[in-house]
Amino acid sequence: MKRREFIASAAALLVSPQRSWAQGTRRRLGFLAVGDGSGQALNQTELALFDGLRSHGWIDGRNLIIEYRFSQPPDRLPASVADLIALSPDVLIVPGPRAAVALKSETATIPIVFVAVGDPVGLGLVQSLSRPGGNITGLATIVPEDFLGKRIEILREIVPSASKIALLVNPGNPMHRLTLAEEYLPRTARRLDVALPIVEASTAEELDTAFASAAAQHANGIVDLGDPLTFVEAPRVIALAAKYHLPANYLFRHYANGGLSVYGPNIPDLFRRAAGYVDKILKGAKPADLPVQQPTKFELVINMKTAKALGLTMPPSLLVRADEVIE
Repeated sequence: MKRREFIASAAALLVSPQRSWAQGTRRRLGFLAVGDGSGQALNQTELALFDGLRSHGWIDGRNLIIEYRFSQPPDRLPASVADLIALSPDVLIVPGPRAAVALKSETATIPIVFVAVGDPVGLGLVQSLSRPGGNITGLATIVPEDFLGKRIEILREIVPSASKIALLVNPGNPMHRLTLAEEYLPRTARRLDVALPIVEASTAEELDTAFASAAAQHANGIVDLGDPLTFVEAPRVIALAAKYHLPANYLFRHYANGGLSVYGPNIPDLFRRAAGYVDKILKGAKPADLPVQQPTKFELVINMKTAKALGLTMPPSLLVRADEVIE
């Protein structure tokens, strides 16, 4: 081989892989997000997923193409699901139960990784936690038995005289429907000797009605079961709790910015861990072989400024157990 031909061949070997990598080997992810009020943005919790992806070497625009679809349930969800599936992504990533169920019902072939689903077995997303089966797996928010009872007990520690605590639910959330359909709720009410009236909201506007209903029923506090709607509308929910002078307990950490108390799984940690499953699937693993993971970190956060505004004195026993006390 002539020297000039050898140099040209060597150069081709060096350049071609990079060119191919840049132009033809980027993997495509579909992310179905619940937007903010404008339907245009990822929230801070969801952004933890992309920090996790970067830690595994997956970077949007370099070796990934990430297709985002924002849905403010329920109206835009079917269109968002159809759009993503039509793109034939390598992996679909979805937070929350409602969107996960919608994706699962529309594709049995594209791998799906869900995040923050309370009971994926009960919802029919997977066959079991250890053997998901099918094309879907992910990170659940399955919590210890009687977790809702623990949240109610925390609120009663804060308000010992509370005899009626409203539960804020979204009737469109399949996890909430499961909770309300079981004997668990009346059993919890009997055990704690407390009335648990249900107030419902499936839109931002209905949140005002739900809190007004709780106040009209003379509730002594309110527990937000946790839902994409209330997550997105957290500032509104917190403001309504203050307006109606309702001590509240929330499921997600970001409510602590003005919310009285939070007790729940560390959701950003779940999103970061989900990146590991995306990495495995992109490298050839099957969702059916990846067991559903559960939370390993829980947080109790107390906001003392909000407590003072409500005229509440926090018991020292609760403050000692708190992971964070916001002064």
